[in-house]
Amino acid sequence: MLVLGVESSCDETGVALYDSAHGLLAHALYSQIAMHAEYGGVVPELASRDHIRRVLPLTRQVLAESGRTLADLDGIAYTQGPGLAGALLVGAGMARALAFALNIPAVGVHHLEGHMLSPLISDTPPEFPFVALLVSGGHTQLMLVAGVGRYTLLGETLDDAAGEAFDKTAQLLGLGYPGGPALSKLATTGDASRFTLPRPMLNSGDFDFSFSGLKTAVLTLVKKQGLEQAADIAAAFQVAAVEVLVSKSLAACSYSGATRLVVAGGVGANTHLRERLTREAAVRGIDVFYPRLEFCTDNGAMIAYAGAQRLVHATRDLTFAVKPRWELATLEAV
Repeated sequence: MLVLGVESSCDETGVALYDSAHGLLAHALYSQIAMHAEYGGVVPELASRDHIRRVLPLTRQVLAESGRTLADLDGIAYTQGPGLAGALLVGAGMARALAFALNIPAVGVHHLEGHMLSPLISDTPPEFPFVALLVSGGHTQLMLVAGVGRYTLLGETLDDAAGEAFDKTAQLLGLGYPGGPALSKLATTGDASRFTLPRPMLNSGDFDFSFSGLKTAVLTLVKKQGLEQAADIAAAFQVAAVEVLVSKSLAACSYSGATRLVVAGGVGANTHLRERLTREAAVRGIDVFYPRLEFCTDNGAMIAYAGAQRLVHATRDLTFAVKPRWELATLEAV
């Protein structure tokens, strides 16, 4: 099955072609970071308009790179939610209209399911079951994954997500937007032992997270120390946040008996998280799987792959709706 995947949930337009028999054939991504940086964050209306400009040229690009045509498509997958309503409508409208014109099925994909399954696109994919640490945008969750659509929520953030905490801390340190990658880079030049920051809910006895208190502690530290110690503060913050993520993830594996752990989402690209988690998991006999770095952020490849799993059971449907808010645990198994 040859599937076109379209991602337009926020500030990146992604398009990809996935073949069930031959794997990922081509993918292309356009990031709106430069446009939104001027405003210090994503402007929804601008994001939607830019998706309109990019989605068709990117589609033509992946078709040309793969040597395929629209007539070769067996189905189309698009991000149905969660995300910005206007941005989601661009991808959904394009995908449904194209599917109608080609007389092929289209299916809406949950954005987080795409992230969670993205390591399966790699040459060494994990087998089910596994525990998944989802650290994407405004989401931080631990899921027990028994199969596609068979998800059990183990824990989630009660306030700020890890990615939000990275971005907001970066803003406090004057690093601009997007802050997460800039903070991680600055942290490599700092001394994490210079300051001690809290590890919220580290010993709570469950798998939930909280990062707002850590962000507030950074704010207090910045007011006291100023920005002269920004590198050390960034390093201390990163170590604290990563310690919580690693501890909770390994505890979830121990609780569930899982020997495989998947890390997905933008924070999954963090070098310190990858190094510490891989090292501590190995001691416990747990294998850790990550997406390719280019697939940690939003992309069309993960939507095409997840869509391919669901299109097998999809029927042709001419209606569509986006879901800006959509709980991952409500998905049906396939």
